[in-house]
Parts: sequence; C-alpha cells; structure tokens
Amino acid sequence: MTSATFKNRLVPSFLTLLRIVIGWHFLYEGLVKLLNSAWTARPFLEGSRWIFGDLFRWMISGDTGMWLIDTANAYGLTLIGIALILGIFTRLASWSGVLLLLMYYLAYPPFGGFSYGAPSEGSYLFVNKNLIELCTLAMLAMTGSGTFFGLDSLRKKKKNAVPEKADITPEDETDEPNSRRKLLKGLAGIPVLAVFAGAFAKNLAEAGPDVVSGATIKVDFKQIKDLKGKLPDGKLGDLTISRMILGCNLIGGWSHARDLIYSDKLFKAYNNERKIIETLYLAEQAGINTTFMVTQYYPTFNKYKNIYNSKMQSICQAMLPDKDFFSDINLAIKSNPTAIYIQGGEGDRYMQAGKSDMIAKAIDYIKQKGFIAGLGAHSIETIKAAERDGIPVDFYVKTLHHDKYWSAHPEENRVEYSVIGPVSPDHNQNHENMWDLFPARTIEYMKTVNKPWFAFKVLAAGAIEPKVGFRFAFENGADFICVGMFDFQIIDDVNTASEILGDIKNRERKWFS
Repeated sequence: MTSATFKNRLVPSFLTLLRIVIGWHFLYEGLVKLLNSAWTARPFLEGSRWIFGDLFRWMISGDTGMWLIDTANAYGLTLIGIALILGIFTRLASWSGVLLLLMYYLAYPPFGGFSYGAPSEGSYLFVNKNLIELCTLAMLAMTGSGTFFGLDSLRKKKKNAVPEKADITPEDETDEPNSRRKLLKGLAGIPVLAVFAGAFAKNLAEAGPDVVSGATIKVDFKQIKDLKGKLPDGKLGDLTISRMILGCNLIGGWSHARDLIYSDKLFKAYNNERKIIETLYLAEQAGINTTFMVTQYYPTFNKYKNIYNSKMQSICQAMLPDKDFFSDINLAIKSNPTAIYIQGGEGDRYMQAGKSDMIAKAIDYIKQKGFIAGLGAHSIETIKAAERDGIPVDFYVKTLHHDKYWSAHPEENRVEYSVIGPVSPDHNQNHENMWDLFPARTIEYMKTVNKPWFAFKVLAAGAIEPKVGFRFAFENGADFICVGMFDFQIIDDVNTASEILGDIKNRERKWFS
C-alpha cells in the first residue's frame, strides 16, 4: 500500500471519528436540555456584557422570544448531533453548529473581561472550547465528511448539486467491491446512536446541562413558576423594599448552629461563589429586591449585579472597631450599598458599655456620607438607649422570635446582653441558641418606636418553622423580616411570607414603612 493510498484511507476515517465525537457532544447537550423542564438559556443571555449583550436581552425580553430561543437551542443541538453522528445533511448540520457556537462565543468572548461571570473550567485568551469546536465544524462542512462513513454517501445526488471537489476525497465509489460494503459504510453511524442511547439511559439520573459549553447557567426556573403571588413591599425613606429580604449568614457560613461544630464549614462548602450568584438571582426573580450584606462579600455581590444587570439593593452591616473606628464604615461605603447599619453585636457592645455617644458618631458619619443609617441590636436595651438619647437612626434592625422551641434556655436564666457574651456548655444557659432573650419586651417597646423595623433571626437560626416565625414577626410589629435562605428554600419562603402578609389580622403596631 502506497503512502498516498494510506493517507487517503486514514484521513476520511479520522474526519469521520471527529464528526461523530462532536455529534455525540451536541446530542447529549440537546437531550439533557429537552428532558430538563427547568432549563432555560435566560440567565446565560442576560449575563452577556459584550456589544451584543443588549441584543441578546432584547431577544429574550418577552415570553415568546424566550420560548423560541430555548426551543431552538435544545432542538437545534439535538438535531445537529443526530445528523453529525449519522452523516446525513452533514454540511447543513455543520454550518448550523457553527452558527450556534458563534452565538455562544459572542455572548462571552474570552477577552477584555467580557467573559466575566461565565462559568469556565479553564483560563482562556481569545481561544476557548466554543471557538475550537466551531472551527472543527467548519472544516467538516468543507470536506464533505458525511460522504465518508455516513448516510450522505447513499443519497442520490443530482449533477447540478454535486459539491466542489475537496482537497481530501474518499475513495472513488467504483473501487467498492460491492454495494453491500457501500451500504455498511453509509450506516456506520447507527451503531453509534445505539451505544449513545444505552449510555444516555444509564446516565440519565445524573445528567445536567453543561454550563461551560452550552448556553446555560442552571437555576431551577420550574420553581419560579410555582410562585403564588407578588411579594408585598414597603418603604424605607425613598427606597422600595420587599417585606422579606435575604440574609447573608448562610452565604458567609455563620450558621449559628448551636453545638454543631461542622455547620459553618458545610454552609461555606455549599455556598461557593457560583451558588451565591445563583441564589441571589433566584431571590430577585422571586420578588426579593434587597439583601443584607457584609463588606467581604461585596465583590461577589457586585459581580452578580454586573453579570445580570441586577437592581438588587443591599443594606450593609458595618462593624465599629475600637481602633480606626470608621474604617469598616468606609469599606462599606466603597462597596456602594443602598443603606448602612451598625451590626447588632456592635450596637449591643457599645450600648452595654454606656458608649451611646460613639453610636451617635457612627450614625452621623453614615448620614453625612449620604446614606440611610440604621442600628442593629439583639437586646431591646440598645434600642431604648438610642431612642432615649435621640440618636437620629433611620431604621432599626432588631431580633424577634418566640421562645417555644426546644433549645431555648429557661427564661429565669436569661441575662440581658448575654447574646454577645461567651457561650456556656450548660444547656440551660446561653449557647448560641437564642437571639431575642425577651421577645415580649421587644414587642411591647417597639410599639412605641415610630421608625421602620427590620426583624432578624425570626426563625431562631432554623429552630422555628417559617409559617410560624414569619407570622409571629409580622403580627408583632416587624415592618420587614430578614431571612437567611438556601436557594432551595426561597420559593417556599416567598409564598409563605406573601400568604401571611395578605392575612394579617392581629397586628397592633402600625406599619412604619
């Protein structure tokens, strides 16, 4: 066998293998999307930040446009994959694949920071997986690869439809010993489809959209459809705030899980950056328009806002270190929050020490910088001191939950301000198990406070059912509630809060928002 003959046989076989491998990838991507009713390309297209970003967002601005994009994407990948594996209409399939991959590439081109926020399994500069696969498909389209080992070789071609001769051509059909061999070569892709079907069925339980090569960031939009109504909102100054806002303790890993020593690490492991972004997006889609935030997580929060052109508002906690007193407030200001408040532990610490004047300085400083200023507290004594001394607080962030749960220690053992003190190994003493030691006192005093009140720890860090904790907070005077939520809890929590807010009957404190 001459070298030229060997090459003429080897190259078509290699191109056929390449065509089938890419077809397998496309088919798997398409079928997974078709079988996942929750899948949508919306977050991928909304996150595009290059020159075509506005075009992509316009394309999906309506339900019809979104349906067309999702349908074309899922069915397009599937049909292209089948065609490439079988070698049928190979040129059409290849050029269609080129067009689809080009859209993916233009949405998040790997240069100049425009792939910011796109999931990636590597680092790229100009060239990424989409571009490589795109170029490969273009080559397959120009070599007539479907005529090597595919159904294109069996199709009857009209003389005026014969493609131009490529540099690489299969052996002349007259060299085939018989028509059976020609038929077997034409049907070479069918066994591959059979193998694919078996592998796909076996892997179906674990299948999920490939976030790197497909136009998707996986968020469970099926749950979005389960929303039962719009979450009500209220006012904080000129700001419109959803009545339930997203807490940040779960994101930061502050589980407050009593004596479970592994919980903080578990929460952090679950809520990686990508999960935080997905959670924020899901919350905003569900009607939650504000979150509490801490300075160290603003890079992720602002990244989320850039990716999705988000309108999510943030109320930043600020610490008051004894050295460089305003340093954390300045960090908060640089993070560009919507409002700032003194963190509850800090408010308690200064008020317990009789340093109300320092709290006043912090509030004045925040307001001088042009921000709405709030004060956080676990103890109602902190709020009393602020009101007594006329500190110009715009809103309060105060704990509120009932004490009828198992890990709450006896009332006779509760000591004011012990929430910020050391924990005790004694089950009957404070051990990160209560955050409003005297809820009745909180309820009674807050009736006299004519400022918006954000109640937090309303579920006692997971010890109270949402339907009970939310109702207790709203019926007893809270204007807003802050709730730490995992992504899988958001829809149920929004539905629960909306239902309760539509059925408040026993509220004595007027709404101050």
